[in-house]
Amino acid sequence: MAFLALEQISARYGTTPVLREVSLEVQQGEVLGLIGPSGSGKSSLLRLLAGLLAPTAGRVVLGGAPVDFHSRASLRAARARLAIVFQQFNLFQNMNALRNVTAAPRLVQKRPAAEVEAEARALLAKVGLGHKVDAYPDELSGGQQQRVAIARALALKPDMLLLDEVTSALDPELVHEVLEAIRALRAEGMTMLIVSHEMGFIREVADRLVFMDQGRILEQGPPARLLEAPETQRLRDFTARILRH
Repeated sequence: MAFLALEQISARYGTTPVLREVSLEVQQGEVLGLIGPSGSGKSSLLRLLAGLLAPTAGRVVLGGAPVDFHSRASLRAARARLAIVFQQFNLFQNMNALRNVTAAPRLVQKRPAAEVEAEARALLAKVGLGHKVDAYPDELSGGQQQRVAIARALALKPDMLLLDEVTSALDPELVHEVLEAIRALRAEGMTMLIVSHEMGFIREVADRLVFMDQGRILEQGPPARLLEAPETQRLRDFTARILRH
């Protein structure tokens, strides 16, 4: 049984459809890359999984249990298993790195402060920021802030990490810092769903790629096959344009 299954999911913002009959499975320990043009539904799919957008049709099954988007208890249970990191860092500016990472486990999960702090220090060290635990966001580079955001997500002990264009707001020279942190998580077996425009990176780190356009999945399969031998003209056009830059 797949860890995550989407079955004929449709969703809209107001009257605008953003997902159209999307069916997808993710296995435990798998890294799935979502690619496609802007507005194709990639980020909307992550927001739906995070409970920030409700489907208008279809169902989501997480860990064998259907997610009821109209039940707060069901959404809480789903959110306990998933953590999302957005393009923007969204750190608390009045808290240092350590407090940013410990806030949710202490306040939301009601876990012991000493235990949470020890784990937070270990997580910051894991993303290369063990020496920045006392630094505030305005004292950190963009790449460092994004790595704090990743550590903050991991502090919730999710079964799956959702990464939404986590390098798009960074200067090019800072991108590698975040990508290295993601590579390390992949090596540890973290299940991840990654939206990215970094084609070289997503080809390297993903077990499987999914190409979306206009809210639909048009192709999915091994990264090399999708990027080197697309089956649809739409993906051929997309890769020709992306890989040319």
